[in-house]
Amino acid sequence: MTPPSAPRSPQPLLLGDAEVRARLTPATATAAVRHALLEHRAGGLAAPPRVHAGLGDGELVFTVGALAAEGAQGAPEVHGFRAYGTADRAGEQLVAVWDSASGRLTAVVHGQELGPRRTGAIGAVAVEALARTGGPAGCRLGLIGTGPQGWAQLWALSASASHRPAEVAVFGRRRERAERFAARVREELGLAARAVDSARAAVQGSEVVIVATNSPTPVLEADWVVPGTHLSTLGPKSTTHYEIPPELAGRAAVIVTDSPAQAGSYGTDHLLGPAPLTALGAVLAGTTPGRRGRDDITLFSSVGLAGTEVAVAAALTRA
Repeated sequence: MTPPSAPRSPQPLLLGDAEVRARLTPATATAAVRHALLEHRAGGLAAPPRVHAGLGDGELVFTVGALAAEGAQGAPEVHGFRAYGTADRAGEQLVAVWDSASGRLTAVVHGQELGPRRTGAIGAVAVEALARTGGPAGCRLGLIGTGPQGWAQLWALSASASHRPAEVAVFGRRRERAERFAARVREELGLAARAVDSARAAVQGSEVVIVATNSPTPVLEADWVVPGTHLSTLGPKSTTHYEIPPELAGRAAVIVTDSPAQAGSYGTDHLLGPAPLTALGAVLAGTTPGRRGRDDITLFSSVGLAGTEVAVAAALTRA
């Protein structure tokens, strides 16, 4: 007599860019990273340093995370990793997620969409925590950069109850690309976006400024940023390559990052730290102040907390 076979485990979800675009909402992504940031503050997110494996002309980089469920007192609910290569900046990334209790692989997400949307969600959480509330009319936002990272920042903020932009001024090095970018923002996100002729025009008059470029030299001047402004920087921030002027650090009332430890891995080469950097999770938890006054300039340095991509991929499997 043939013994009954053991029940087969469900097959893991295999998701590509099309599925990420269709299934992942800004609300899902921002809720996932907010939970991860708070758990990181409380010790419920294990996020060890990146692992770099040399591959001749480039590297294969791994980031790992184990995340507890809300109220689980540190017991991991999911764990996984992200892997990406550095030889080709446009290459695909892979995120794998396991259920920690059963050890079952639940999802594999590959492509180019999940990473920027995760970063966009972190940026949206930072804006909500640090920027002045826009009120019923919303806020004016200036964006320098017309790539996937800039797009994802607006995508995540488009669903914000407190900081949905009422107007977006977009500047890019190529005017025609900025025009196409603004048109896409209007059509797909329903935000009133327009291309402007200069970085200064994008910054001046904006309550929120987002800088998302690959520029190794500053794309704005410190005195363009007026009291009360919140600024997020996503691009280069080393002492030799930086997209924002160092003077902004001196003008900021608080400098916040999603991971002081990751920022600290730059050593003395980090433009903004590591010593003065405040953890975004601590601001969210209310244990460390963020904005203290209406005229404060707040600065968010995005480094991409390890483990947040696993958190977003896990949330995506439940969407």
